[in-house]
Amino acid sequence: MTEGAKLPVIFPPWLDRLQIKYMNPVVKPLAKYLPGTSTIKHRGRKSGKPYETVVTTYRKGNVLAVALGHGKADWVKNVLAAGEADVRLFRTELHLTNPRILPPGTAGKDLPLAVRLQNRKVAVLVTDIA
Repeated sequence: MTEGAKLPVIFPPWLDRLQIKYMNPVVKPLAKYLPGTSTIKHRGRKSGKPYETVVTTYRKGNVLAVALGHGKADWVKNVLAAGEADVRLFRTELHLTNPRILPPGTAGKDLPLAVRLQNRKVAVLVTDIA
């Protein structure tokens, strides 16, 4: 997938703003207790500022996937630019490498069923667990 390519978005822009401003601050401290919810740690592409973003992750073996219902959000661009990130999955810290985007409809059997079903309509960020 090319760098500037637009990804399908299934959530309206107002929901993005609501989630960033109100929902994420509430969910972030609880993320380590909520099944499927993880906190991805990444750095700003230009500022280098550290960020933490709550995401829903799917793991199969040494692969971690995130369905991109919000399209290519800033955190996705940061992870792609850095080529790595860290994620807190439950109470385990994992280092992620080799991030790549699978366009809609291209996920293979190597990914969990839940993310393959979502990939019918949205792109998926796939990373290797180092």
